[in-house]
Amino acid sequence: MRTQEVLIVVRRADEFLVVHRSPENDGYWHQIAGGVEEGETFAEAAVRELREETGLEAPVEALDAPFVYEAVHVETFVAEAPADWEPTLDWEHDDHRWLPRDEAAELLYWPEPAALLRSLP
Repeated sequence: MRTQEVLIVVRRADEFLVVHRSPENDGYWHQIAGGVEEGETFAEAAVRELREETGLEAPVEALDAPFVYEAVHVETFVAEAPADWEPTLDWEHDDHRWLPRDEAAELLYWPEPAALLRSLP
């Protein structure tokens, strides 16, 4: 059975959040993501990961654009952040940036999240 994860694209107007995983967590640029815990739906996991990794309490909208990398099945979501909101990063991350779509996609380590970001309207 594949591992199940969620990825959340966080948008603030015309900018997208990218977060840098701390060196002990491989040190690359990514979006908000994490595993689905037993008994959770994908949407519940997305809301929880968003809150845990950034402090943002917001609804998520399914993007209906799942992907698989290595042995991981990923369901994708988008969340809108308020205009004045900044993340409170958890221990997994040591930096963040708000970037226009193309710049954010260029910075992402994994090609699947970058392609997803480029596909959004």
